[in-house]
Amino acid sequence: MKGTIPPLYAGTVTKYVFIESYKATPDDIAARAYEVSGRVMIKETCFGLQITGEEEEVERVIAHIRALDPAHIYVKDRGFPPGDPRRCRANLGGARPGYFGHEYEMGFIRRIAIGLEELESPSERPVHESEQKETEGLSVKRLMELIEQEA
Repeated sequence: MKGTIPPLYAGTVTKYVFIESYKATPDDIAARAYEVSGRVMIKETCFGLQITGEEEEVERVIAHIRALDPAHIYVKDRGFPPGDPRRCRANLGGARPGYFGHEYEMGFIRRIAIGLEELESPSERPVHESEQKETEGLSVKRLMELIEQEA
Protein backbone atom coordinates (compact mmCIF):
# COMPACT_ATOMS: atom_id res chain seq x y z
CA MET A 1 0.00 0.00 0.00
CA LYS A 2 1.42 3.35 -1.02
CA GLY A 3 2.09 5.79 1.81
CA THR A 4 2.19 3.13 4.54
CA ILE A 5 4.39 4.13 7.43
CA PRO A 6 6.53 1.23 8.69
CA PRO A 7 6.61 0.72 12.45
CA LEU A 8 9.51 2.54 14.07
CA TYR A 9 9.94 0.08 16.92
CA ALA A 10 8.57 -3.25 15.69
CA GLY A 11 8.02 -5.80 18.45
CA THR A 12 7.85 -3.23 21.24
CA VAL A 13 5.21 -1.75 23.53
CA THR A 14 4.90 1.77 24.85
CA LYS A 15 3.40 2.52 28.25
CA TYR A 16 2.60 5.76 29.99
CA VAL A 17 3.49 5.99 33.65
CA PHE A 18 1.46 8.69 35.40
CA ILE A 19 2.26 9.93 38.88
CA GLU A 20 0.02 11.83 41.28
CA SER A 21 1.85 11.54 44.56
CA TYR A 22 2.77 13.53 47.61
CA LYS A 23 5.77 11.21 48.14
CA ALA A 24 7.39 11.43 44.71
CA THR A 25 7.63 13.61 41.59
CA PRO A 26 7.99 12.77 37.90
CA ASP A 27 11.74 13.39 38.34
CA ASP A 28 11.86 10.80 41.13
CA ILE A 29 10.25 8.11 39.02
CA ALA A 30 12.48 9.01 36.07
CA ALA A 31 15.60 8.56 38.21
CA ARG A 32 14.22 5.26 39.47
CA ALA A 33 13.50 4.11 35.91
CA TYR A 34 17.00 5.01 34.71
CA GLU A 35 18.46 2.89 37.53
CA VAL A 36 17.16 -0.27 35.87
CA SER A 37 16.40 0.92 32.33
CA GLY A 38 18.44 -1.68 30.48
CA ARG A 39 17.19 -1.81 26.90
CA VAL A 40 14.14 0.43 27.17
CA MET A 41 13.68 3.95 25.88
CA ILE A 42 12.47 6.40 28.52
CA LYS A 43 10.92 9.75 27.69
CA GLU A 44 10.17 12.13 30.55
CA THR A 45 6.91 14.06 30.43
CA CYS A 46 5.15 16.57 32.65
CA PHE A 47 2.91 13.82 34.05
CA GLY A 48 5.48 11.04 34.37
CA LEU A 49 7.14 8.87 31.73
CA GLN A 50 6.73 7.04 28.47
CA ILE A 51 8.58 3.76 28.37
CA THR A 52 9.15 1.86 25.11
CA GLY A 53 10.81 -1.52 24.70
CA GLU A 54 10.23 -5.24 24.72
CA GLU A 55 7.19 -5.99 26.85
CA GLU A 56 9.08 -7.96 29.51
CA GLU A 57 11.66 -5.20 29.91
CA VAL A 58 9.02 -2.48 30.11
CA GLU A 59 7.07 -4.43 32.75
CA ARG A 60 10.26 -4.97 34.78
CA VAL A 61 11.03 -1.24 34.81
CA ILE A 62 7.42 -0.38 35.69
CA ALA A 63 7.43 -2.83 38.61
CA HIS A 64 10.57 -1.13 39.93
CA ILE A 65 8.97 2.31 39.60
CA ARG A 66 5.63 1.35 41.16
CA ALA A 67 7.35 -0.02 44.26
CA LEU A 68 8.06 3.62 45.16
CA ASP A 69 4.38 4.53 45.68
CA PRO A 70 1.98 1.88 44.31
CA ALA A 71 -1.27 3.70 45.09
CA HIS A 72 -0.18 6.87 43.28
CA ILE A 73 1.61 5.58 40.17
CA TYR A 74 -0.57 4.47 37.25
CA VAL A 75 0.23 2.73 33.99
CA LYS A 76 -1.58 2.99 30.68
CA ASP A 77 -0.89 1.50 27.24
CA ARG A 78 0.01 3.84 24.41
CA GLY A 79 -0.95 2.85 20.89
CA PHE A 80 1.95 4.61 19.16
CA PRO A 81 5.65 4.78 20.07
CA PRO A 82 7.34 8.13 20.80
CA GLY A 83 8.11 10.10 17.66
CA ASP A 84 5.60 8.24 15.50
CA PRO A 85 4.70 10.74 12.76
CA ARG A 86 1.02 9.74 12.91
CA ARG A 87 0.72 11.09 16.48
CA CYS A 88 3.78 13.20 17.25
CA ARG A 89 3.02 16.83 17.97
CA ALA A 90 6.24 17.82 16.20
CA ASN A 91 4.52 16.78 12.97
CA LEU A 92 0.94 17.68 13.86
CA GLY A 93 1.53 20.93 15.73
CA GLY A 94 0.02 21.86 19.07
CA ALA A 95 -0.74 19.47 21.87
CA ARG A 96 -0.67 15.79 20.95
CA PRO A 97 -4.14 14.37 20.40
CA GLY A 98 -4.93 12.51 23.58
CA TYR A 99 -3.09 14.92 25.85
CA PHE A 100 -6.37 16.45 26.94
CA GLY A 101 -7.55 12.97 27.91
CA HIS A 102 -4.50 12.59 30.16
CA GLU A 103 -5.23 15.95 31.71
CA TYR A 104 -8.81 14.84 32.42
CA GLU A 105 -7.69 11.51 33.89
CA MET A 106 -5.19 13.21 36.18
CA GLY A 107 -8.11 15.13 37.67
CA PHE A 108 -9.73 12.03 39.14
CA ILE A 109 -6.89 9.64 39.92
CA ARG A 110 -6.53 11.20 43.37
CA ARG A 111 -9.85 9.59 44.22
CA ILE A 112 -8.64 6.24 42.92
CA ALA A 113 -5.52 6.54 45.09
CA ILE A 114 -7.66 7.03 48.20
CA GLY A 115 -9.53 3.83 47.41
CA LEU A 116 -6.32 1.90 46.78
CA GLU A 117 -4.82 3.10 50.04
CA GLU A 118 -7.98 2.05 51.88
CA LEU A 119 -7.72 -1.44 50.35
CA GLU A 120 -4.11 -1.73 51.52
CA SER A 121 -4.88 -0.73 55.10
CA PRO A 122 -8.60 -0.73 55.82
CA SER A 123 -9.49 1.47 58.73
CA GLU A 124 -11.07 -0.10 61.76
CA ARG A 125 -13.82 2.47 61.83
CA PRO A 126 -16.70 1.10 63.89
CA VAL A 127 -19.98 0.89 62.05
CA HIS A 128 -22.84 2.45 63.97
CA GLU A 129 -26.14 0.63 64.19
CA SER A 130 -27.83 3.40 62.22
CA GLU A 131 -25.45 2.71 59.31
CA GLN A 132 -26.09 -1.02 59.32
CA LYS A 133 -28.88 -2.05 57.04
CA GLU A 134 -30.79 -5.13 57.87
CA THR A 135 -31.72 -6.87 54.69
CA GLU A 136 -33.81 -9.92 54.49
CA GLY A 137 -32.90 -12.24 51.71
CA LEU A 138 -35.41 -13.90 49.44
CA SER A 139 -36.48 -17.19 50.95
CA VAL A 140 -36.24 -20.34 48.88
CA LYS A 141 -39.98 -20.86 49.25
CA ARG A 142 -40.76 -17.38 47.86
CA LEU A 143 -38.28 -17.89 45.03
CA MET A 144 -39.98 -21.14 44.05
CA GLU A 145 -43.38 -19.38 44.09
CA LEU A 146 -42.07 -16.69 41.74
CA ILE A 147 -40.60 -19.26 39.38
CA GLU A 148 -43.87 -21.19 39.25
CA GLN A 149 -45.82 -17.99 38.53
CA GLU A 150 -43.60 -17.20 35.56
CA ALA A 151 -43.70 -20.73 34.15
